[in-house]
Amino acid sequence: MDLNVRGHKAWCYTGGKPFDAAQPTVVFIHGVLNDHSVWILQSRYFAHHGWNVLALDLPGHCRSGGEPPTSVEDGARFILDLLDAAGVQRATLVGHSFGSLIALEAAAQAPERIDRIAMVGTAFPMKVSPALLDTSLNAPEKAIHMVNVFSHSMLAPPPSSLGAGTWVYGGARALMRRVLASNPDVNVFHRGFSACDGYQGGEAAMEKLQCPVLFVLGRHDAMTPPRAAQSLQAKARDGRTVLVNGGHDMMSEAPDEVLAALKSFLKP
Repeated sequence: MDLNVRGHKAWCYTGGKPFDAAQPTVVFIHGVLNDHSVWILQSRYFAHHGWNVLALDLPGHCRSGGEPPTSVEDGARFILDLLDAAGVQRATLVGHSFGSLIALEAAAQAPERIDRIAMVGTAFPMKVSPALLDTSLNAPEKAIHMVNVFSHSMLAPPPSSLGAGTWVYGGARALMRRVLASNPDVNVFHRGFSACDGYQGGEAAMEKLQCPVLFVLGRHDAMTPPRAAQSLQAKARDGRTVLVNGGHDMMSEAPDEVLAALKSFLKP
C-alpha cells in the first residue's frame, strides 16, 4: 500500500488484505537497517484476524522515499503523519529496537491517538558504543557483521518463521546489506544508530503515556538486554513484560512467542 507522506511515497505492507477503515489498525515499525519484512509472521496474522496492518518501510528505506529520520522525535512525527495519510484516527503501535523508541515517542506526542504500544527489544537509554557508531559510518560491512553476532542467539529459527533450517544470521545480514544499499545518498545505518544514541526523552515520554505498554524482551538479547528496559518499565503506568527465548532478532528466533505476546496484548 502506497501512502503520500510529506510529499513522498511511504510504503506499507498490509498483510495481503485491503485496508478497511472500519477495522482497528496496528502499525509495525522496524529497527535500524531493517524493513517491514522482519514482521512477516506477526503482521500477516493480524491482517487475517480483523486488523488493518501497516508494516512500513521507514522513510529512505527500501520502498519508501523521503529523508530517513534524523532522530527518534522525527521518526515519531512521521508515524503520526502516516496515520493522517491513511485516515486513521487511533492506532496501536508495535516497534522493534529503534522502532520501539519511535512508538514510545509518537504515543507521548499524541496520546489521544494511540491505544497501546508494544516495545520489542527495547532499552533506554539506547546507547551505541563509539566504536560501533564509527564503524557503521566508515566500515558498514564490518559493523553489519558485529551487529549480527550480537543480535542472534541461535542459527536456525523454528519452522513458523522463515522455514526449518533457515540461517537467521545469514538472512539478517543479507537484509541489512539490502537496506543499506537501498539509499545511495544517506547511510541509514549510521543515521539510525545516531538517532538511538542521541535520544534522551524516553523516561519523560513514558511518564506522559496513559495507554497500556507491553515490553517484549529477549532473554538472550545482547544488544538490548532485559535489564536495559528497567527505567522505562518503572515509569509505565500500565506496563507488562513478556520474556521470550531469543536474542535481539527475536521476531525470527522466537516468532511464535512474540506473536503470542502480541495476540494476548491486543485482545479486544
